[in-house]
Amino acid sequence: MESAKKYKVEPYVVAADIYGKDNLLGRGGWTWYTGAASWLYKAGIEYILGLKIENRELYIKPAIPSDWEGFSIQYKYKSSIYNIKYKNGANEVKRIFVNGNEITGNRIRLSDDGKVYNVEIK
Repeated sequence: MESAKKYKVEPYVVAADIYGKDNLLGRGGWTWYTGAASWLYKAGIEYILGLKIENRELYIKPAIPSDWEGFSIQYKYKSSIYNIKYKNGANEVKRIFVNGNEITGNRIRLSDDGKVYNVEIK
């Protein structure tokens, strides 16, 4: 915990600098300038949680660790909100429900209608 207090930057981005002198020793710097934050975001959302947007469709193929129970995420698409809950099932998408109605396949057509969509993935 003490090292985090020294570092003083966001834990989800990559610092371009770690200072090594005087009162700044151990502190990170230039975190948002490296472009690494966007790559970490992309890796987390697309390659771990498995959420990708293709042709106005949300494609779901998670690759989360087996000891995770699942995850939930809120995704905003233009004026609409998608509350997504995934229960881990060996990273398989067997059934998807949108507002309580089961859909076929593992793609959800995204709408720009200002509504809230509750998505359950089992």
